[in-house]
Amino acid sequence: YFVKVAWAWTFWLLLPFIAVTTYQFAESKFLYGPTKSILMVLRRLSALLVGTTIWYICTGLFIYIENLTGVCSTSGKLSEPRQLYATKQECHQDNGIWNGFDISGHCFLLSYCALMIVEEVAVLEGLSIDQNSRLRVVINSLFVSLCFLTMIWVFMFLCTAVYFHDFSQKLLGVLIGLSAWYGTYRFWYLKPFSPGLPLPNLPLSSKKYSYSR
Repeated sequence: YFVKVAWAWTFWLLLPFIAVTTYQFAESKFLYGPTKSILMVLRRLSALLVGTTIWYICTGLFIYIENLTGVCSTSGKLSEPRQLYATKQECHQDNGIWNGFDISGHCFLLSYCALMIVEEVAVLEGLSIDQNSRLRVVINSLFVSLCFLTMIWVFMFLCTAVYFHDFSQKLLGVLIGLSAWYGTYRFWYLKPFSPGLPLPNLPLSSKKYSYSR
């Protein structure tokens, strides 16, 4: 159940983290006023809308492919007429087993969520906050929570890799997750009309660590 709502956990932790760090970064580094800082926050938060859209489209596509390629196996008597099932849900309602190409949604979602968290927490490398400020406590708490969540996603990814799906289904799920991350953070978010990167116009390899511990 926890992994089935993985995007919800990721979304609700990244939401305050992106909002707080982006606003602080806009004021301290870019010297933006309140209005422009809020607009920058809204722009960065749109990355979560993009992630939600990717999650919704991909999971819907996986279900469609599984229904399209599946066949239902039931334990009915041979004398009974064979019933055709259009979806996995209909098959399960008659206690059947649906055999279709089930792309691993867990491998897709867990890899994408973990990579997205890693990209977003990179903003701390360019953020400077006073030692005794309450904002620092809030950001640190969110950062630790996101790190802990990433560890859970990696652990569940390993469990999925060992116990569920076949190799091709897991591999395709991971490739789709990597493609979603690469297509956004390494391509689209570099463009002007996009949610942008956590540290605008600074590639990850050139960021300087200035978040005093």
